[in-house]
Amino acid sequence: MDEALAEFLRHLALEKNASVFTVKSYREDLNQAVDFFRGRLSGKGLEPAQLTTRLLRAYLAWLHEQGYAKTTMARRIAAVRSWCRFLCRQGVLAANPADGLRGPRQEKKLPHFLSEQDLVRLLGTPPADTPLGIRDRAILETLYSAGLRVGELTGLNLADVDLESGLATVRGKGKRERLALLGPPALGALRHWLAQRDALAARARSQTAVYLNKRGTRLTTRSVGRLLQKYLAMAGLDPRTSPHTLRHSFATHLLDRGADIRSVQELLGHRSLANTQIYTHVTTHRLRDSYHKAHPRG
Repeated sequence: MDEALAEFLRHLALEKNASVFTVKSYREDLNQAVDFFRGRLSGKGLEPAQLTTRLLRAYLAWLHEQGYAKTTMARRIAAVRSWCRFLCRQGVLAANPADGLRGPRQEKKLPHFLSEQDLVRLLGTPPADTPLGIRDRAILETLYSAGLRVGELTGLNLADVDLESGLATVRGKGKRERLALLGPPALGALRHWLAQRDALAARARSQTAVYLNKRGTRLTTRSVGRLLQKYLAMAGLDPRTSPHTLRHSFATHLLDRGADIRSVQELLGHRSLANTQIYTHVTTHRLRDSYHKAHPRG
């Protein structure tokens, strides 16, 4: 069983181009499932052929008993389903025991986003007279202007950014590349930061990364989250806001101002339009609120 799991994880990393974080998440989820299967069958010599629909349903019931959130349960069941499909394709399993296995029904939550006014307040918070403040303003402007995931931002290299055309090449999920657009405010903030970065280049330990920390190495996603929290507190904004909130805000504001949903899908790098349509629910929700507040018989 352990060998079958290791082979699946290699498949994710090498053939599916899954990120290190995705492989880590699958490994943790599936290790938990294997530990449950081994305990349930009371044997260390667990084989993939011993996986049955009944065993998988028992695992789902156990997750429920442990009090896991519905989102966590759904993710772990999805990992088991993916693994079973892989085992079937490899000929290890003759039939898929996960067929018909369904996770808990998910409650649809609208993504949290900031209003345009709150975004202006946030983007103006970092100080413009210190190197780190200049860097931080460029980070926030780039996240919002291009609708980037935080990992896409920290992965940016100098060669990925074309200031003349206002384009950046970003590598998203599955290492898929796309072009991101940078508006004038983001380009101005980025130029300002790169001038500061050049002054640090002699002692920079990363000669390729756009965004560096104080030690001259590539900035991490965790560091971006921390600096955002600092500026949210300074601006008096919702502390629930995360770097991904700026991506949600990017999409919501585009649709609010009449952008075509297919264009927004491409800018976000979504494979499926279904992933982008959540933002139409956001704008519809806001229209409904406006209607009920303003219409005499609403």
